[in-house]
Order: sequence, then structure tokens, then C-alpha cells
Amino acid sequence: QVQVAESGGGLVQPGGSLRLSCAASGFAVDNYAIGWFRQAPGKEPEGVLCLGSDLGNKYEADSVKGRFTASRDTARNTVYLQMHSLTPEDTGVYYCAAEWRLIFNGVCLRESFASWGQGTQVTVSS
Repeated sequence: QVQVAESGGGLVQPGGSLRLSCAASGFAVDNYAIGWFRQAPGKEPEGVLCLGSDLGNKYEADSVKGRFTASRDTARNTVYLQMHSLTPEDTGVYYCAAEWRLIFNGVCLRESFASWGQGTQVTVSS
């Protein structure tokens, strides 16, 4: 059974950094696409950084380019989202999602993913 679970959220001051983890079970992270989505209060989830199942393929939202990076740790079967220079606009619930054989060409849509975690709250505030 394909399952993912997020952790690492919390309260951080503007300009700070945070690393989220997406622990995978039932599949190998290097064989699946992993998407990180953010749901801001009152809004729909949006893809912020998605790693394709073809290594090297990824999607980055303009709002996070140069600030967020995602990486796979195959030894721990975990995908990380490293976030720097956080702003209040980064506040929201962050979800990771997994899908087999999926690549991205300019978009990362939540409808493309079947397996989702429960989310972890990130609050950027002074």
C-alpha cells in the first residue's frame, strides 16, 4: 500500500528556514513522482515543488524558485522539502503526494496524484 506521511512543520519567523520530510512506505521514492503542495488559508492546494519519476524532471512554482529545494533520500526512503527565506505568504498546510510514472511539463496538478499524506502546518509569523 502506497503511503506518505509529512512531518517537520511548525512556527518560524520571516526569513527563517524549515525542512519538511515526506516519509514513504509501500514504494521506493526513486520510482515515484513526489509532489509538495501548499494549501494557504481559504485557498485550494497548489503545487510548489514536484519531482518527476524521471530523475531530473521537476516543477517549481515561481513563488518558491531560489528558496525551496526538494531532494530524495533513497536510504531513508524519504523526500525532503528544504525551505529558506520564508515569508508569511508561505504559511499553509503542506502536503506531500506520490504517483507512479509521472513527469511534469510546466505544471504540477493535484489531480495527477493518488496518494496523499495528512499534511503538516507551516506558519511564518513574527
